[in-house]
Amino acid sequence: MPARRAGLPRLRRQAAVVRHVLPVLVLAGSLALTGCQISNPNATEPTSAASSSAGSTVSTSEFSTLDAAGVDQIRATKTARLDMRSGSLNKADVRVTEDSSGPEINTRDSGKIALTIVAPNGEIAGETDRIRFNTTDKRPDFSEVTYFLTADSAAEYFGLIRDGVQRYGIDGGSAERWISSTEKDPEGKSDFSITPGTSTGLEVNYDLRYDGSKDTQVIIVHVSPAA
Repeated sequence: MPARRAGLPRLRRQAAVVRHVLPVLVLAGSLALTGCQISNPNATEPTSAASSSAGSTVSTSEFSTLDAAGVDQIRATKTARLDMRSGSLNKADVRVTEDSSGPEINTRDSGKIALTIVAPNGEIAGETDRIRFNTTDKRPDFSEVTYFLTADSAAEYFGLIRDGVQRYGIDGGSAERWISSTEKDPEGKSDFSITPGTSTGLEVNYDLRYDGSKDTQVIIVHVSPAA
């Protein structure tokens, strides 16, 4: 019996040690199983691929530029898309200097360009082999974008005119009077400017250059900021 009493304190001390050690072992095991690590409060989050590309200089714009590289791309793709949603075409937006007169793009030898001008209300579009940009070295924008529509027959020519009336608000009465007069004299010659339309928020003018003795008829389209 005395021996048993003498051994009781040592058993109590061992039990106390176990009680203190077990939580530490449980915590260590939990960290090992979950792979958790104590984070450094001063550490920064890793940069994602999306945020790391924020400073990229690659242009993703859907619109064409008019610097040398932009013009080369227009010639290669036979597609030009100009942004005039603000009501004008600013030189800085198409990467040309303010004193620039702008390029002339001529693809008569290689096919027509699908030109689209995005206006405040809708779009102005046509197939053309010649685009010009009018301005002065004092203007920050272009006063006018000019392109040429062509037709191989009188019927096709009249169709282009009527399409402009419907899409851009060009004066239909003036257009029909000219068509009627030309149908009576299909071999004649006429230079006639139809009253412009402004339904797109831009001024669109059809300048008719008709010569019945020629195989190809021309409409010069002038697009400018609305007055």
